[in-house]
Formats: sequence, C-alpha cells, structure tokens
Amino acid sequence: MEMRCSGGVQMLQILGLVLVLGIPNCEAVLRHKFVIKETNYTRLCSTKSILTVNGQFPGPTLYAHKGDTVIVDVYNKANYNVTIHWHGVKQPRNPWHDGPEYITQCPIKPGGKFTQNVTFSLEEGTLWWHAHSDWTRATVHGAIIVYPKESTSYAFAKPHTEVPIILGEWWKQDIVDIYDEFLQSGGDPNISDAYLINGQPGDLYPCSKQDTFKLVVEYGKSYLLRVINAALQDILFFAIAGHQVTVVGTDASYTKPLKVDYITISPGQTIDLLLEANQPKDHYYMAARVYSSATGVEFDNTTTTALIQYKGRYTPSSPPPLPYLPYYNDTAASVNFTGRLRSLASGEHPVPITVPQTVTHKFLFTVSVNTFPCVNDSCAGPNGSRLAASVNNISFVSPSISILQAYYYHIKGVFGTRFPSKPPLEFNYTADYLPLAVRTPRNGTEVKVLKYNATVEMVFQGTNVVAGTDHPMHLHGTSFYVVGWGFGNFDKKKDPKKYNLVDPPLQNTIAVPKNGWAAVRFQAFNPGTTIATLMLTRFFSSIEGIIIWLFGGENIFFRSLVHALSSRTTLVMGHGDGIHR
Repeated sequence: MEMRCSGGVQMLQILGLVLVLGIPNCEAVLRHKFVIKETNYTRLCSTKSILTVNGQFPGPTLYAHKGDTVIVDVYNKANYNVTIHWHGVKQPRNPWHDGPEYITQCPIKPGGKFTQNVTFSLEEGTLWWHAHSDWTRATVHGAIIVYPKESTSYAFAKPHTEVPIILGEWWKQDIVDIYDEFLQSGGDPNISDAYLINGQPGDLYPCSKQDTFKLVVEYGKSYLLRVINAALQDILFFAIAGHQVTVVGTDASYTKPLKVDYITISPGQTIDLLLEANQPKDHYYMAARVYSSATGVEFDNTTTTALIQYKGRYTPSSPPPLPYLPYYNDTAASVNFTGRLRSLASGEHPVPITVPQTVTHKFLFTVSVNTFPCVNDSCAGPNGSRLAASVNNISFVSPSISILQAYYYHIKGVFGTRFPSKPPLEFNYTADYLPLAVRTPRNGTEVKVLKYNATVEMVFQGTNVVAGTDHPMHLHGTSFYVVGWGFGNFDKKKDPKKYNLVDPPLQNTIAVPKNGWAAVRFQAFNPGTTIATLMLTRFFSSIEGIIIWLFGGENIFFRSLVHALSSRTTLVMGHGDGIHR
C-alpha cells in the first residue's frame, strides 16, 4: 500500500476548484495485477476454455475503504481486444479509467497493458467490475467491496461474516462463437445452459452437486450477503429457504432496512442482504431463477442453487428445502420489491448527494426493441429482420476512437451533439398495435452535452415496439435517485406530483418495467463522458441502445476539470480497427 497526497503543484493546477473540492489530503493507494487469459473450466459435464482474470472464475475480489484509490495493471494475454469497467464507481475527475470501449478509451489490444486508477469517493458497500467489450463480461467479472472509512462504521450492526454472492450464467458453447452467431443471424442469441452462484450451477444440474457453493453458518450470528447480478441477459429472483433477509444497501448506497422473502435483481445491480442464522439447524437452499416479462421469447427456465449449512451435529433434510420464488413472468412480484426500496438518509449516514428538488433539464427517453430490415428477409429476427435496440429511436453506432478522447482533443467527425431530448415521434408508447414507422431506428453516434453541475431529470419510457419487456439501465460515472415509476405512458402533468423527493433509493442500475416508465434525477457534478447503457444484451449487439453524456460544457472548462491522460498510456491500446476479437 502507498500513500498518495495531493498538494504543491497539483494544488496550483486546481486552485480555482479548491472551494469546491476542499483542502488536499492523503489517501490510501492499493495496487493489483489483472492478467486476462484463457483458462480451462469444467461445468455441466464438459470442459471448455473461458476468458478469466488471473485464472479465476469469478475473478478476484477487490477490497477498499471509502476514499481509497486502487491501481490495477491490466495485462491482456487474450487473443482479442478487451477493456475493464468498474461498475458503479464514480471516478471523480477521472473518466479515462471508467472502461467502456470506444466511449472513454480504446480497447486494450492482445499483448497490451493499461494501468487503471480506480478512485472511490462516495461509494460504500458492494460494487463489481467486469469486461466491457462484447460479451466477454460473461466470465470476466468480480466483486468490489468498499468498506466504510477508517474509524467509521456500517449503518447496521457489524455482521459476523461477509460473503459475495455472484449470480451468473454458463453456456456449454464458446461465448465468442455464440456472440458471432448472434451478430450473423440477427435473431435472439442462444439462451444459457445454467445459472450460477459463485461460479457453480448447483445441485439441480448434472455433474454439479460436488462443487455446489456452500455457506457454513453458526446459529445466532448474522451474515452480510453481497449479492451481484453478473448475468448477461436476465433479471433474477433470489431467495433463501426458511429465512427472510433484510435489505440494507443497493449499488453501494445504504437503504432503510427492508425485510423480505425474496429479491429481484437486475443485470449489473448489487444488493446487500443481512441474513440472521435463526432457524432450526439444517441445510437450506439459496436459489435464483429468471424473471422474464417478454412474450414469446425463449429463456433459461432452470434454477441455480447453493447451500446454507448450519454448524452442529444433526441429520440434515434430504433433499434440503427450496425457497419460494415468484413465477417467471410475475411482474407484480418484481415491482413489489423494487418499489419498496428507500434511501437510509438518517443519523450518521445521510444521503451522500442531495436529492434535486428542482431540475434544469428534463428529458423523456423511449427505450425500445427495434428491427432493421435484411436483404431478402434473410435474418433470424421477426419477419426476417435483424433485432436492435434504441433510445429515442436512435441505435448507437460505435466510433473507431473513444468519444472522450475526441471531445478532449477537439477531434471532429467522431460524434454529433444532437441527441433528442424527447422522442422524435410521439405516439401511444405502450399500445398493442404501433405504427410501423417506429420499428426501424436511425443509426447514429450522438451525445447530449450538459453543463457542469446541471440538475437532470430523465424519464425512461418503455415501449411495446416489436416486443415489450423490462429494460435494465445503468448510468456510468454517477448515481441517480429513482424518484418515481409506473405502468403505461408517463403523464408529465400528473405523475411528477407522486414523486418521492424525500428518501428515494440512490442507485446506478434500475429496471424500467415492461410497458412502463421510471423517473430518475441526478446532478452532473462529475465531468467526463458518462453513458446510460441498456444492460439487457438479448435484443442488441454490443451497446446499441445507449445515451452518451458529456458533463462539463465548454471544452476549455471541461479540460480544467478532467485530469489529462498520459499519452504514453494510450499507445498500448487499440485504435481505429473496430475489431473486438
């Protein structure tokens, strides 16, 4: 561990910001080495090579305290380009190291190295890291645990033990081959063959019982389960047989304690659960299975399990009891959980960011499944088309250099700044029958430029274009308050009157309900390139359905807020080839 102190020359460089940023001080600096390489793993009775970090699946857990900086040296020993994203880490004034390829950086080429500074500021709780190139995050991911600052404590009694619970997916086929077939066909990708808990399918799958993840607990003690949904495609229900759990945090922000029988967790989301070992000594299953609201879409209907085993001498039930999990398409059960989350916002743990009571910018963004026509109707999507996704009917086209680099260095022709603030065509977004004109989106690389410290309200409106479904959305570089949600079309006159502006949950990932809407608010205090990404990969290739935000306004002011990236660092990264493999 090193100690890094700001001051001296750095103090002069940011003199104009001292009143905002405070007096420079010292912070802990931790260093890790990530080697991305192929490793053989056996699951479901067969062995295949998968991409891993340091040979581990899931990858290594990063530990830090609030305010720490972690330096990660990423070595790409794989055969294709890759980047690493620190999901939910705000990276203040440090957008170069966020990780999405061609947005904040070009990918790391095979044989290359990129050193990433991961700066923790307001986060406290559970986050995660993952690859942000194509579908490589299926196996390249791991947990991030951010402890409270030294000499401070949790917002709840300290648990006896803390355990990451990473939910994932497994395909028998090579994930790169599945992705390539998906791109070529234009239809739905192959569904997974299993769900996973901490890299293992569990007892209900063939050849899996021996390696099922087991958590040994002691009666009368509490356990903090740091649950992460690392699945590529699916929202999941999760529960523990015979036990209620208490939600105490989500996306590295404390929540009011919420005792529940099950949780609903979106791809990319994290939820902290307190488990009290207070039941008769036995073995109990924890389990997860899909929540899938789209009609007529194939999905993995299997259930992954792990075991809670109480210490002591007894004869365990055989088989162990399974928990109740809602039915796969139970939308009411899904929103009943998410709609009850509230920020803690009290005592020694106030909300880290004030809930914006008024806003300077209001946006309405439709989030849709779309199609592109194919020659001779030769694709595998509906009516021979190619599936896509869009926001306000724009399907994102990845540039050949990073958008952040283009903005910072005045490189023209990489992106436009005309991303629409509302849908270009207003219609009954959730009707059963919609105009054919909205089925085909427009391709574009458009961004929305916001001034530093602007306050923003975004309403994500789900549509029934092609297929209505839930839309998990993730915002890079900042968290947002979920101030409202509902079904049907958003009513700009009536719905804001029902907003929760007192204790809404502070999150970085949400699910827009099927044929419904979700309203979020945030302040653009973190300059850089921030993206709102659609986390559900089933309906689109790469990251088609996204919004790009540039916080900072005029470029000169922007450059004063964002640290420059060493040109030596960028030389080992890919430029312009557009090749992901």
